[in-house]
Amino acid sequence: MEPLDAAADVHALIRDALPDLAPTAWFDPGTSEVVLPVGRSEARASSWTVLERCAREPRSGWRKVVDEWVREVGDRAFLAVGEMELFGDVRELLRLRIVPKLAPGEREGLVVVPAGDHFDAMVMIEHPRYGGPLTKARAGLLGLHKLGYVMTNTHDRELADVEVRVQPLLPGRDVRVVSKPGSRYVSALLSEVDQFLPWPNEHGALVGVPCHSMLLLYPIMSAAVLDVLPVFADVVREMHADADDPCAPGVYWSHGERRLTPLDPDVVPSGSDEFAALLRRLPDED
Repeated sequence: MEPLDAAADVHALIRDALPDLAPTAWFDPGTSEVVLPVGRSEARASSWTVLERCAREPRSGWRKVVDEWVREVGDRAFLAVGEMELFGDVRELLRLRIVPKLAPGEREGLVVVPAGDHFDAMVMIEHPRYGGPLTKARAGLLGLHKLGYVMTNTHDRELADVEVRVQPLLPGRDVRVVSKPGSRYVSALLSEVDQFLPWPNEHGALVGVPCHSMLLLYPIMSAAVLDVLPVFADVVREMHADADDPCAPGVYWSHGERRLTPLDPDVVPSGSDEFAALLRRLPDED
């Protein structure tokens, strides 16, 4: 039997079981979810799981399957209450952490979205003892669905006091350092490096993010960037190797609509390469 073929009867059994097994819960026929009040919020559990279970069982066993499932979602709601008591308003603790692109197995079960071709944006709970990546299961328990405010949280509570300084890299060539010692979120500024570059910034910048507490930026003004690139790459690689919270060991060209293109300092740009085309347009000196 297909799960949807069992829907009408299973949903009737759920409505039957709720008064005894989860008295405060109710069944939402519009979304086919059991809704469990959790403090001032609510936890929701889709009936699809129990439909799949019942479809694998003879009809005579459906009542037992439904009862077990209702107890299970009740237990999950109880856990959600504990989470909310532990964290308070967990929405206030959510942050965005940029990490190198995760493998499919690593991102499974986490609240993660792509941040361009080479990085992912991972939602975190910022708590000294119980924090960590936000899982889809925990998000469901806590009723966290629309998370557009997470970047605002990160900016306002973690990045408003980043330090920006200029350091010499080569004679006459300076690198801009955007940092906040001990932070896990400075890497979230990868998509906003333009705000730290001189204006107008027509050609973009070399970007390194050796650790999550620091960005290294070199504004591209002339073809002298070719002399800077290998030194810049060495610095990024060494800092990444020594970091307590490493991020990415490579160098990127930030340009266009917040694009990040990886650069290999050991390969001379040539032909139709986009970076090579930029070099042909640049003056020899700043």
